[in-house]
Amino acid sequence: MGQAVGGRWPRAAGLGVAWLSAGSAAWAADGAAAAAPPSGLPSLVAAQQISAGDTAWMITATALVLLMTLPGLALFYAGMVRKKNILGTMAQVLAVSALVTVLWFAVGYSLAFMPGSPWIGGPESIWLHTIAFDKVKNLVSVHPLAPTVPEAVFCMFQLSFAVITPALIVGAFAERMRFAGLLWFMALWSALVYAPVAHWVWAPDGWLAQRGALDFAGGTVVHINAGIAGLAAAFILGPRRGYGQVALMPSNLGYTMTGACLLWVGWMGFNGGSAAAADGRAGMAMLATQLAAAAAALSWMLAEWLVRKTPTLLGLSSGAVAGLVAITPASGFVGPGAAVLIGALAGVGCYWGATGLKRLLGADDSLDVFGVHGVGGILGALLTGWLADPRIGGVEGSLATQALAVMATLVYSGVVTSLILWLVHAVIGLRVTEKQEQDGLDLSQHGERVE
Repeated sequence: MGQAVGGRWPRAAGLGVAWLSAGSAAWAADGAAAAAPPSGLPSLVAAQQISAGDTAWMITATALVLLMTLPGLALFYAGMVRKKNILGTMAQVLAVSALVTVLWFAVGYSLAFMPGSPWIGGPESIWLHTIAFDKVKNLVSVHPLAPTVPEAVFCMFQLSFAVITPALIVGAFAERMRFAGLLWFMALWSALVYAPVAHWVWAPDGWLAQRGALDFAGGTVVHINAGIAGLAAAFILGPRRGYGQVALMPSNLGYTMTGACLLWVGWMGFNGGSAAAADGRAGMAMLATQLAAAAAALSWMLAEWLVRKTPTLLGLSSGAVAGLVAITPASGFVGPGAAVLIGALAGVGCYWGATGLKRLLGADDSLDVFGVHGVGGILGALLTGWLADPRIGGVEGSLATQALAVMATLVYSGVVTSLILWLVHAVIGLRVTEKQEQDGLDLSQHGERVE
C-alpha cells in the first residue's frame, strides 16, 4: 500500500504544475464543455439545480464540526494536561488546524476525493482547481458525492474532518513533543495517511468503498486512523518524565467538561452533515448520535463507579466522547435502539481501553487517544457491520468487510505513522529536552505561561 501511495506523487506533482499554470478560470470557461467530465470528477451544473435547504444545512454542519476542534477539542485536551502545558496544548491544536487547512487547499482534497486509483485520488483538484462558481453564466461545480450542494461547501465540510483527525493525535503525545517536530509530522501525516485512508473508504473508486465498507461519518477514517497513530506516537516518543511514579494531575476539569460538551454539540454536524442533505437520514443520524453519547456517558460512569467506587466528571466527559466516537460510523445506518446499544457497549469498552488496555500496552497515551478513539472506532465499525439497517441506509452490513477495513487502517496508519515519526526525529528531533519538559511547553516552546 505504501508503494502505491508513493507512486502517485510524481504524477500528481507534474500535473499539479500544469494545472497551476493553466489557471482555474480555464476549467470554467465553457460550461458546455465542462458538463461531461471523466467519471467521478466534479461537474458544472446550473445554479438552479442546487438545493437551498441542503446547502444551508451543510454550511451549518460545517460550522458545527469546526466548533468541535476550535474550541472544543482544544479545551477538552487543555483541561487534562498540567497547568504548565495548557497554552502549548492549545497552540498545537490551533496550529494543526491552520496547517491542514492550507494543505487541503494544496493537495489534500484532490488526493482524498478525486478519482484516481483504488489507493489514492488523482491530481485534478490540486490547488482546488475543480471548484468553480460563475454568477454571470449561472454555473456552479458540484461533487458526485454531494450533487445538491456547491462543491465549495462539500470541500469545506470535508476539510473540517481533515482538520480534526490529526488534531486528535495531539492528545497521545501531550506535554512532550517539540513544536517544530509537531508541524512537520502533521504535514506529512495529513498527506500520506489521512488522505489515502479517506480515499479508500469514501471515494467511489476507493478499494474499501468498492468492497462495501460502511463508515458514515468517520469511525474508520477519523477515529481508528487517529487512534492507532496516537498509539504509535506514544510508543515512539516514550512516556512523560515521572509517568507511573508521580501523579500527573489534570489542570482544570472544567475546561475538559466544557470541551466535551462542545464536542457533543458539534458532533451533530459531524454525523448529521454526513448525509449531505437536509433529510430524514440526517435527522436519524442526529438522534442516534444523542442517544449513543448519553448511553455511553452513563455506562462509563457505572463502570467507573463499580471499579473505583466513585463517579467522576472526567469519566462522564470521556464516556460521552466514547459514545460519540462509536456511533460515528453507524449513525446513518442504524435506528434508535441500536444506537443505545452501541453507546452502552462503547462506554464500558472504552473505559477498559483507557484503563486496563492502557496498562497492558504500557504506552503513555497521555489523554487516551487510542483508548477512546481507537477502541471506540473499532467497536463502532464492527457493530455497524452487525447492526446496519437497510431500511435506513439502504445497504446491508458485513462484519467481515468491516473487520477488513479496521485491520487495513490499523496496519497502514500504524506503519506509515511510525515511519514519519522516525524520519522527523532523524531530521529535526521530536521530543523536548528534559529541562524543557520540566519547565513546560508553554514556556519552553512558546515563551508564554498561564498566570
